[in-house]
Amino acid sequence: MCGIVGSINHQNIVPALLNSLANIEYRGYDSAGISVLTSQGITTLKRSGKLEQLRSLLHRKQLTGLIGIGHTRWATHGEPNECNAHPHTNDQVSVVHNGIIENHSKLRQWLLAEGFTFHTQTDTEVIPHLIAYYLARGYHPGQSLNAALFHLKGCFALAVLFNDDSEHLYAARRGSPLVLGVGEENVSLGSGAMALNSSDNRILYLEEGDQACISLDNIKLVDKTGRAVQRKLQFNELQPGQCRKQQHRFYMHQEIH
Repeated sequence: MCGIVGSINHQNIVPALLNSLANIEYRGYDSAGISVLTSQGITTLKRSGKLEQLRSLLHRKQLTGLIGIGHTRWATHGEPNECNAHPHTNDQVSVVHNGIIENHSKLRQWLLAEGFTFHTQTDTEVIPHLIAYYLARGYHPGQSLNAALFHLKGCFALAVLFNDDSEHLYAARRGSPLVLGVGEENVSLGSGAMALNSSDNRILYLEEGDQACISLDNIKLVDKTGRAVQRKLQFNELQPGQCRKQQHRFYMHQEIH
C-alpha cells in the first residue's frame, strides 16, 4: 500500500523525510522518492527498489531544503519502475498520491489536447498537470488545487508542493486517510501516524473531504463544502521505532507479535 509523507521545518528536511519513509516500509512498496523545494526550485529524486537506493542517491546529491514531500509506491497503474515512481512533478508543482483516479484516461486526453506532455503510465500524472493548467490561468496555489480536485473522481489522498510557494504544503483527503503532526519546530503530514516526524507530539486527523493549507505557524482546514473548520489535536502516543522490524526478521512477523 502506498505511503505519503511531507514536512516543513527550520532545518534541512531531507533526513526527516527519509526517516518517515523508513517508518512506513512495513506497508510494502516497489519504489520511493522525494521532492524538495530548494533555492533552484523543486528538485525530485526517486528510485525503484528499496529505500536504500534512494538514500544512496540523496547522499551523493546532497539535496537540502526546508519543505518537501515523499512517497513509497506500490504499483497500480504502470510498471514498478523509476519513471512511474512518485512524486510526479512539472515545472510548477509536485504531487504524491495514494488511491485511484478513476477518470484519469479522460483527463489525460483533455490535457494532451491542451498541450501537456505525459512521461508516465500512472493515473497520478494528471494531477500536477491539472493544477498547472489553472496556475497558468492566474489561480493562486490553493485555488488551483481546488479547481483540480473538482475534476477528480475516485478515492485518494494528496500532498502538494508548489514551486512558487516556499511556506506552505497543501493536502486533500477523499476516501484515503491523511494525518497531520505538529512538533516544536516542524509540521508534518502522512498517510498514517507512523509516517509523521518523530518529534511530532500532537496529531490531527483530517476528516473525509477535508483540505489543508499547512505552514510552520498555522494549519488552515476547510471541509468538503469549503467551510473553514477546526479538527481536534490529539497527543501522539506512538513511540519512536514502534513501526520498525526491531528484532523480527520480517514486518509481518513483527505485526503478528
